[in-house]
Amino acid sequence: MDSQDLQRLKNKYDIIGNDAALNRALETAITIAPTDLTVLVTGESGVGKENIPKIIHQNSRRKTGKYFAVNCGAIPEGTIDSELFGHEKGSFTGAIETRKGYFEEADGGTLFLDEIGELPLPSQAKLLRVLQSGEFIKVGSSKVQKTDVRVIAATNNDLIHAVSKGKFREDLYYRLNAIQIRMPALRERKEDIYLFFRKFSSDFSEKYGMGKVSLTNEAIDLLINYRWPGNIRQLKNVAETVTALESEKLTPTSGRCVVDAATLAGYMPKEDVNLLPAIQDGGRGETMSDSDRQMFIKAILDLKREVDDLKARVNGAAHEDPVVLNPHVMAEEAEWQGQGAPVSSEEIGKVVDINVQDNQSDDLSIKKSNLENIVKALEKHHGNRKLAAREVGLSERTLYRKIKEYHLE
Repeated sequence: MDSQDLQRLKNKYDIIGNDAALNRALETAITIAPTDLTVLVTGESGVGKENIPKIIHQNSRRKTGKYFAVNCGAIPEGTIDSELFGHEKGSFTGAIETRKGYFEEADGGTLFLDEIGELPLPSQAKLLRVLQSGEFIKVGSSKVQKTDVRVIAATNNDLIHAVSKGKFREDLYYRLNAIQIRMPALRERKEDIYLFFRKFSSDFSEKYGMGKVSLTNEAIDLLINYRWPGNIRQLKNVAETVTALESEKLTPTSGRCVVDAATLAGYMPKEDVNLLPAIQDGGRGETMSDSDRQMFIKAILDLKREVDDLKARVNGAAHEDPVVLNPHVMAEEAEWQGQGAPVSSEEIGKVVDINVQDNQSDDLSIKKSNLENIVKALEKHHGNRKLAAREVGLSERTLYRKIKEYHLE
């Protein structure tokens, strides 16, 4: 593949990065897609292994057939055979009707078996039979059925180690491992890490109307040199949380906030050198789900909004005319794809002025905040307008007008 074809492929599947190992994985997927070879996708949890089977299926002769993704680690051991191979009516308690399994439903298509290392040994024997002969038997039946399914498996475990421990069949491993595609860990793609952060932060800020977030040089170094045991999924969580809690609501006078290394470090879990990065508990651990995390963030944003409204009332901003924002005017299209030049240390805490004109009248008394007090407050807080406004008892918007009025930019 040439560079343009490769970039088009990344755009189609929303894949970010220019790492050489990532490019090799994508090129291999395209190369073997027209064949019926069984593929084993390896890599740590959260590296994006689920994109590979989609690419293979949609570039194969089976692209008009069905595609199913099955998480073997999320299905209880007692029902995994029924899910994969189907069952007959009355074959077990609750089997009120005959049901097709994934191998029957996906006939002529592709079946992606994620977390294949979590498959119980009895089910592994049945899977091996399907791979060798295309034959399977439903639970509660004695009839042999045929299917034509291409199997793509994925794992974040060391299957060779599992074979040595008797937890995974050696013959099944070699049958699955006809072609192996390894997805690199995020810490191996250092040049892509800040690109991911800008992408996730920009998407989140546009979705919720939050201000843009930039990192200082030191913060970028911290981001790049962190081990990221949870890989892309963990980085996405950190980027969204930082954006939610550190950025200000998008206003006509502030479009960005700058996060330094000390602030960013507070959002990054402390590393335990005794932990191995690639091993997980098969999806059965007590971790926060995406839906719970979104509800948690929404609750924080609602609370932050109420606090901001209260501050506005205390500072007299409640008497000012509301400003209606046009999201189409404020949006910065695909900003994360730019060079993302780091911000100098002198700009830490400052907010970039996007120069939106405000013609509202000033209802606060000049006696409360004269030129000398404003200058002293700005010097004291190193140009941080939010802290300076709090120091002199003004709302931030009023302080912005004062700065413009006194030519303090």
